[in-house]
Amino acid sequence: MAQDDPTIPKAEASYRAGDYAAAAALLAPLASQASPRAIVLRVLGLCRLRLGAPLEALDLLARAHALTPDDPWSRLHYGVVLQAVGRHAEAASLFQSCQALLPDDPAPSLNLSSALLSMGDVRGAIRAARKARLRASATPQPHYLLGLAYLAGDHTHRAADCFHQATILAPDFVDAWINLGVARYKSGDIEAAKLAMRSALHIDPDNHAAAANLSVFLRLTGLGEASEAVLQDALVRHRDAPAARINLAADLLREDRAAEALTVLEGPLPTDPLTRQHWLLQQILAHIHLGHPMEARALMLLLGPLPAALEPLLRWRQALMSLAEGEPDQGQRHVDGLAVLLDQTPSMLPEHRIMGHYDIAKFWATLHQPDRAFPHWIAGHRLLAGFQPFSRQDYADFVDATISHFSAERLATGPRAANRDQSPIFVVGMPRSGTTLIEQILSAHHAVHGAGERPALKQMFHQLGGQSENAAAVAGIARLDRPALDTAATQYLRELHAIDPAAGRIIDKMPGNFRHLGLVGLMLPGARVIACDRDPRDIGLSIFTYRFYGLHAYAHDLSDLGWYIGQHHRLMAHWRAVLPNPMMTVRLRDWVEDFPGTLRRVLEFLDLPYDPACEHFHAVRRRVRTASRTQVTERVNARGLGRWREYEDHLAPLIASLQDSGVLDNAEYRQAGQAGFRT
Repeated sequence: MAQDDPTIPKAEASYRAGDYAAAAALLAPLASQASPRAIVLRVLGLCRLRLGAPLEALDLLARAHALTPDDPWSRLHYGVVLQAVGRHAEAASLFQSCQALLPDDPAPSLNLSSALLSMGDVRGAIRAARKARLRASATPQPHYLLGLAYLAGDHTHRAADCFHQATILAPDFVDAWINLGVARYKSGDIEAAKLAMRSALHIDPDNHAAAANLSVFLRLTGLGEASEAVLQDALVRHRDAPAARINLAADLLREDRAAEALTVLEGPLPTDPLTRQHWLLQQILAHIHLGHPMEARALMLLLGPLPAALEPLLRWRQALMSLAEGEPDQGQRHVDGLAVLLDQTPSMLPEHRIMGHYDIAKFWATLHQPDRAFPHWIAGHRLLAGFQPFSRQDYADFVDATISHFSAERLATGPRAANRDQSPIFVVGMPRSGTTLIEQILSAHHAVHGAGERPALKQMFHQLGGQSENAAAVAGIARLDRPALDTAATQYLRELHAIDPAAGRIIDKMPGNFRHLGLVGLMLPGARVIACDRDPRDIGLSIFTYRFYGLHAYAHDLSDLGWYIGQHHRLMAHWRAVLPNPMMTVRLRDWVEDFPGTLRRVLEFLDLPYDPACEHFHAVRRRVRTASRTQVTERVNARGLGRWREYEDHLAPLIASLQDSGVLDNAEYRQAGQAGFRT
């Protein structure tokens, strides 16, 4: 073959342009000659690797390396293919030798970092990536590789800085945006994590990994419907997108819809080993929930060796399996092992660690062992508090401003919207106070539509108050004139009636709307409000022992939780005194002690005729996303009354705050405490 054969530079140009098939077509005849040149074998091997034929590439690059063992590029590219086929140690050795041969090129150090990371040598990977960054700090890849190494070592803030720098240098670097989102999430900034995933999807709308991650972050911040919409869109774009299907199955499992989760996971297993294990773990959990232990056991055999980060997930499933198979002692041993893993596995995702503590707590609570359950609820909340800091002063300022600016005089004599639409019904209260129960009962009525927990009122508050929820926003809303309020009401009511144009009443049961009832008074004069009430100790216990999604920063410390409930009582007392809208209070006990009478009172309050369907609300099958989804499929019962007694000692900080706030001065609560009320 002539030394100046033009085919080789032409093939190299095609390879550099990304046209690997064209380059391979040019080089294949030359490689089949009796004595092919090393460069032909090397470039053809790289083409075969890019075209998805790693074993053929390995043979070609091994031959090229044998012909020119001292050539640094032969060593480097042979190492690349060894890395691709999983021979990481051999690849790392070649990359190390190339560093001295190519002292100014970042490629050996970059590839060495990747190989060491695959071998679990995080420190070595960090050192190698730093060397690459020194050689090529103006290019994105060294920053990205260093970010991956930092992320593997749980140096999340450093990792985020590296990924951020990579996105500055290469704004369309999708994987850098995705990993920036992961790093931001792991370092506690979930809003920045969402922004990074949205940036990745803006660049590549078909990227189902970014969509799957964004769906998780949306769900963790309480946007369940938006989360599902992202997943469904990803599945429309890629019907078999495994990450989207896994996350959708996880959401269904959280809502106790195990059969639907299995349907989502039908079909062949993913080929990627880690994705395959996530897939199998979800299938195993679904079968356990459905009472299929044999099927779950069979799937466990397919898992293979798990990475450390997934071992706790398997241990929880093993605990549930043991219970299902009538071996509670074995289940307890698995739970104890899970507790150890939660403390000793730094690579776990924060949400997996949080849910691990909640799972353990639920296990021991089911066995009526509060002393073993409660420390894990505390541990779960301690982790959540890092994502959701709470300021009593900020919230007290908001409540003080609300009471001051939405005074009796402002609501009685100031400007209000002109509409008198009676369709909106707001069911408010603390979470776990009975809001879902009331919605479920009333939604069975032929004239009522239950719209669930709508964010619309909060969004309108932010829209009118300057995208914030503070004293300045309250003051600004209180100053609105009639035209501004009419415009806001028209928008709000248009969106509300679009949900069900035929409904005479539409329920918004977002509990936290109690903070914005002043806006309801100004914008929706015809709306009615049902305030839910329950023993605050039972409310506090129920909130503290349930993994809420969304922002519940007040809930992560028992003393803060008791204080917040006190502020809720304070604000509700103000609304009862000054709100011009019709308002009634319904206690959870009312439904237990006199269901027919309470139902009649509520329907009369809403100017609705009696409908016997309301008495059979538990038989109506509708999707309920809240923590009470299981309870509202049963008849009303007294299990939720006085439950706090079993945990009284553990709830001491909560109870002390409730006493300091004066909440327990209520005669009913005082009597329940003195008499040791149980039902």
